Amino acid sequence: MLSKEENDLITRTNAGTPMGELMRRFWVPALLSSEIPSPDSAPVQVRILGEELVAFRDTDGRIGLLDEHCPHRGTSLVYGRNEQCGLRCIYHGWKMDVEGNVLDTPAEPASSTFAGRVRQNAYATHEVGGMIFAYLGPKEKQPLFPSYFWTQLPVEQTYVTKCVLECNYLQGLEGESDSAHLSFLHRDFSREGELNPSTIDTSPKYEIEETDFGLRMIALRNPGPDQTYVRVSSFTPPVSCWIPARGKEVHFYTPIDDEHSWRFDFGFKADSPVRPDEVHRALQIKPDFHRFRTAENGYLQDRDEQRAQTFTGIEDFLNHDACATESMGAIYDRTREHLGVSDKAVIAVRRWLIDAARTLQRGEEPPGLFFDAERNRMSHVDTIAEVVSGEWRAHFPHLTYSDPTLGPVTVGATK
Repeated sequence: MLSKEENDLITRTNAGTPMGELMRRFWVPALLSSEIPSPDSAPVQVRILGEELVAFRDTDGRIGLLDEHCPHRGTSLVYGRNEQCGLRCIYHGWKMDVEGNVLDTPAEPASSTFAGRVRQNAYATHEVGGMIFAYLGPKEKQPLFPSYFWTQLPVEQTYVTKCVLECNYLQGLEGESDSAHLSFLHRDFSREGELNPSTIDTSPKYEIEETDFGLRMIALRNPGPDQTYVRVSSFTPPVSCWIPARGKEVHFYTPIDDEHSWRFDFGFKADSPVRPDEVHRALQIKPDFHRFRTAENGYLQDRDEQRAQTFTGIEDFLNHDACATESMGAIYDRTREHLGVSDKAVIAVRRWLIDAARTLQRGEEPPGLFFDAERNRMSHVDTIAEVVSGEWRAHFPHLTYSDPTLGPVTVGATK
């Protein structure tokens, strides 16, 4: 369990808090590309890390992410006019560009130099894979965007969904770091005849490897004599986890504020386009990014289905996860928990975040940031490989962990 001090440190992410300052040193997902689909399209409100922001795509296609409120007298720029390479406030016509420069103050005298002396806060953005990432930290400390394999793929080979979670970001991130829950939360009795190592062996052994990109979490199960099922997930700071979910996916949990978060589910196919029917999670989410199944309607749980078909009686993995994490409360009090061996990876992720925040508090650079293009090579962030037998370490050439007694293996994804 965590102390109250540690729980507050790791869950509070507004500006000025230790974890908030740490997260602002990394690139985090802020919105979907589809929310500002074309030049001069309508601006949109963005809520992340307790900040009130506005995003827009200007006439030249550049993305702006600004403080939401006009620097003149505070009117929301979400209602502004997006035109001629700038966002113009509807109150007095002040106009800002994507870099926060005030281009025009038409209510002032023609001789006024006011515009040149005022600036709107503007934040760096990076668009890739249908997502727009933001960097909210000091400009002089801005790191390179990580060169993950999927950043080089055509957008048609990727997919992404976004939804609101009614809880602190950490509860979602902890779920992604926890392989043991696969044996229960996502269990489908109708598939019990299939070889499913997570239901045959419900008590995985964990090995944790510290890496330059974060943590690699290796869950080992023994579904049969001389067999080892290997499931590898990777924590990439500050809010994401790579998991083997019907291929390869990265799940991000960007704080909206301390009691709400955005869940971005990004997936990719290395060698073919993604079909619309493969993005099943999109069917669970409304246009306003809230899910159809929520705590208010009991996640539409079907008790008959729970008795006969699935462990939860709730449809879709997204809603399973949401029920588990939201029902803990907005911010779970971790002084009350009782951790076991199955929580080894969760503990490791918490410790990484707390240690990194304290490192930054001491005035030192936190780990996981890249400023040198030669070091910014993220091809070794692995999730899973499909193999039937053989020495499992050979299928994960970047792993340094070793176990001298592992024999033939069965490796695959269960989520």
